[in-house]
Amino acid sequence: MRVKCRIWWPKQNISCENPNSIVLFGWFFRSSSTSLDVVVAVVASQEKISHSHLQPDIEGILHFTNAKMPLSLQGKSTFSVLGHCATDCSFNGQYQWVEMEEKCPTKANGDIYPQNNEESFVENCERWSCGCRKLDRFVEQYRQLSIRNSNWIQLSYDTGYSCEDVRRIPKLHHIHWDGLVVPTFDVHVIIYEPPTFGVHHFSLNSWDSSEQVRMHLKRPMWVDELHQKQPSLDLDTVICAINSATAAKVVFENRVGPQNSFDRFPTVSMLVSVTWHLIAVLVASFFTLLYIILQLCHSFLSYGSQSYIYMIVAKLFGHTWRNIHIRCCQLLYWPIFLRDSGMRYQSSAEYVHRATLRQHSMWSSVAVDIFVGNIVGLALVLHIETACPWVLNLVRDITNDLLRSGCVWLMGVPAGFKLNTELAGIFGMISLNAIQIWSTLWFFLRFLFKYFIKGIAVSGIVLGVTVPAALTIDMIMLATLHVSTLHWLFSVLYSHQIQALTALWRLFRGRKWNPLRERFDSYNYTVKQHVVGSLLFTPLLLLLPTTSVFYIFFTILNTTTNLICIMIEVTVSILHATPYAKIVLWMVRRRRFPSGIWFEIVSGQSTNTLASPKIGFFSNLVSRLRKTERENKGGPRIVVSILRSNTSDIGQIILPHYRDVFRGVSISSSALSAHGVLTGKRIPTSLQTSLPSTMPWLFISFREYWRLCHDSVLACTTDLNCSGKS
Repeated sequence: MRVKCRIWWPKQNISCENPNSIVLFGWFFRSSSTSLDVVVAVVASQEKISHSHLQPDIEGILHFTNAKMPLSLQGKSTFSVLGHCATDCSFNGQYQWVEMEEKCPTKANGDIYPQNNEESFVENCERWSCGCRKLDRFVEQYRQLSIRNSNWIQLSYDTGYSCEDVRRIPKLHHIHWDGLVVPTFDVHVIIYEPPTFGVHHFSLNSWDSSEQVRMHLKRPMWVDELHQKQPSLDLDTVICAINSATAAKVVFENRVGPQNSFDRFPTVSMLVSVTWHLIAVLVASFFTLLYIILQLCHSFLSYGSQSYIYMIVAKLFGHTWRNIHIRCCQLLYWPIFLRDSGMRYQSSAEYVHRATLRQHSMWSSVAVDIFVGNIVGLALVLHIETACPWVLNLVRDITNDLLRSGCVWLMGVPAGFKLNTELAGIFGMISLNAIQIWSTLWFFLRFLFKYFIKGIAVSGIVLGVTVPAALTIDMIMLATLHVSTLHWLFSVLYSHQIQALTALWRLFRGRKWNPLRERFDSYNYTVKQHVVGSLLFTPLLLLLPTTSVFYIFFTILNTTTNLICIMIEVTVSILHATPYAKIVLWMVRRRRFPSGIWFEIVSGQSTNTLASPKIGFFSNLVSRLRKTERENKGGPRIVVSILRSNTSDIGQIILPHYRDVFRGVSISSSALSAHGVLTGKRIPTSLQTSLPSTMPWLFISFREYWRLCHDSVLACTTDLNCSGKS
C-alpha cells in the first residue's frame, strides 16, 4: 500500500536554531484509506518536556487544548502527540540504515544497543527495531500509546549538508498507521506561516462568499454523484486546523515556554494594569452618565406614548425617530458587543478575526458618524447667520417663482395647449389658495427656523450626522406638505378619470371585466347604456388634458422632492452600512482578508526547474533545495511547496454591505413606480433601504451597567495580552 502523506510544517521551524530532537504536536486527518494529512502546530524538545512541569499532566493539557478548538475541528480530529523529528545519523537510503543496524545490535526487547561507549553515538543511533528513535522514558510512554491507539510519524533532518535552511525541511522515515509500519509513501511537505491574531489567516472561500449563488432546483445526476464522492483531501478541516495552530501553541507554551515580556518586568506590568483600570473607570463613568440621561428620556417618552400628539409627532418625524433609536441602542449595547470577545483567541484565527470585525464595525460606524456630525454641526453653528437667510430666500423664490407662477401659467394656455378655461380656473384657484395658506403659516413660523438650524447642529454634534440628515428628510416632507397634498388630489382625479374612460371604452367594444375569472368576457350592452356611456365619455375625454396638465406639473414637483429625500436616505443608509473598520484594516493589513489559497512549488519530483518565490525569506531555501536535488539525483525526493493566500480587493469587502442596503430595490419596483405615475397611483416616497436592526431597550441598574462597561474595557487588555503572546 502506497500512502500519500501531506505534512503541513510551520514556517518558523525551518530555521537552524531548532533542537536536533523535537516532539511534534498537532492533528492527524484521514481523507481516505491511502491519504493522510499531518498538521504540525507545536514542536518541543525532549529536554524542555522532561525538565518542565508538563510531565504529570500532558494528557490534561492535550484535552484542555482540544476543548478550546472549534467544534468542527473537534469532530474530525483530536489534538495529540504526532510523532518525533530528529537529526538522521543514517545518511541516505535503506542501505546505510542496514549498515548502522550491524554496528548497533538489537536488544531482546527490540531496542538497539550500540557497541561503542561514546555518549554521542548512543544518543544518535539508539533506535527501536521499527526505525523509531528511542525517546525519553516519559515521552516514550506516549509514543507507545499513540502507536497502539492511533498514528505515529518518524521524521528526520538531513545531516549531509551544512546548517542551512534546507536542512530543516523534514523527511518522512516511516508511519505507524493503525499499528502497521508503512514504509512506502509519497510525501508532500507544505510550509505554512501560522496565522496570528491581528496579522492574517487562511480561507478557502472569497471574502464575500456569504452571498451564495442560487443553484437551480434541477441539477444533472453527475453533479450529485460528484458531491457524494469522498474527496482525497479535506482542505476545509486542514485550513481550520492551521488557523487554530497558533492558539494551540499559546496554550502549550504557557506551560513549558518562557514567560512573556510583561512578566519579566513586574513594574511595567503593574503600571500598565493601573493605567488600564483608570481608563476603564473613566470610560465606565462617562457612559453610565449617558445611560442615565437616555433612561430618563425614554421614561418621559414612554409616559406620553399613548397620546395623540405623540403618535402624530412620531409619524411626522419617523425617519428621525428611527435613527435616534438606532444610535441610542448602539450607545447602550457597545459594552455587550465588546465584552463578547472574551477568550475567543483560543479558538481560531479566522473566527476571532471575523468576530473582531463585527465588533469593530459598530463602534467605528458610530465614531465616523459622530466625527462627520461634529464637522457639519460646527460648520452650521459658525455660519448660522448666513445659512438661515439663504434657506428662507430659497423657499420664498420657490414659492413665488415656481409654484405661484406655474399655477397661473397653467390657468392660461400652457405651451400652446388649449385647456378647459373653467376647469383650469377651478384647479388653479384651489392650488393658489393651498399655497397661500401654507405660505402664511410659514411666515408666522419662520422665526423658529433659526432654532431648527441650531437643533440640527446640536444633534449632529451629539448623535452624529445621520440623525440631522434624517431630521432634514422629515422637515423637507413637512415643508412640502402642500405640494404632496395637491399632488394627491390631482392624482385621485386623474386616476378616476382614466379608470372611467377605460371602462367606457370597454363598453363600446362590448367587453366586461369578470372579477371571478379575472379576465375580460363578451357582454351585450343595451342601447340606453351605450347612450349614457357616450354622453359620459365625451366630456371626460375632453377634460382629460386639463387634468393631465395639472397632474403632470405637481407630479414633477412632488417627484423632485421625493428624489431629494431619497438621495439623503440613501446617504444615511450608506453611512450606516460602510464597513469603516474593514477599510482601515484592509489598508493596513490586507492579509486579514484572504480570498482562497494557492501552493507555490519550491521543489518537485516531476521537474528540475524551481519557481523563484516572491518572499525573500525563501530565496535562500530555493537555492539550497536545488543543490540538494542535484546531489541526490536518482534517490527519493520529496515535494516541497509553500502555502500562499490571495487577498481580497476593496470591492469584495464593501460591495456585500451595499448589496444588503439596496436589497429591496429592483427593476420590478422601478417599473411599478413608472406604471403608477402613468396611471395616477401614488408613487413610493422612499426606497426602503435597510438600516441597522433596532435592539430592545436595555433595562438594567446603573451600577450593573457601570460594571459592564468597566469589565468590557478590561476585556480589551486580555485580548491584547493574548495577541502579544501569540
